[in-house]
Amino acid sequence: MHFEGKEVFFDRNDLIVSKTDLDGRITYANHTFLDVSDYREDEVLGHQHNVIRNKNMPRAIFEFLWSTIQAGKEIFAYVVNSTKHGDHYWVMAHVTPSRAGDSIVGYHSTRRTPNPDTIKNTIIPLYSRLSSIEQSNPSKKNGLQDSVEALKSMLAEKSVSYDEFIANLKKDD
Repeated sequence: MHFEGKEVFFDRNDLIVSKTDLDGRITYANHTFLDVSDYREDEVLGHQHNVIRNKNMPRAIFEFLWSTIQAGKEIFAYVVNSTKHGDHYWVMAHVTPSRAGDSIVGYHSTRRTPNPDTIKNTIIPLYSRLSSIEQSNPSKKNGLQDSVEALKSMLAEKSVSYDEFIANLKKDD
């Protein structure tokens, strides 16, 4: 993986928090989100959360994330985001559906700083592999499917679910 710009870090005690509507448009961003991403509140509210998506982030991970939260479940995921000015930062994201009664009305994400060794030794190699699979297929749709299958295969080889895989990594964070 080749990252443009510099890596941005935030304090281990800080939390990045955002909320979105059902379509992924930002409805709330805390001061840490704004400080780390270099955006002003008026530049993100009402815009798609993918405004901070880093081009190195494999789409397969977002496929897992979205299918999980749309099913009403929470998910943890390691994510690399981009700042407004092209730098990048890693987070351990915890994303949950927001509810009104029995209905999902949006999504809430709290992110903290991950363990750098976990990122370097496990996540970057995995995400590099998934991104390479996605980019090697001329069809974006087929590349995504191949990447998802590669992730499922890796999990099957380890005899763990995605949640178990992430939980085992989080023990180091």
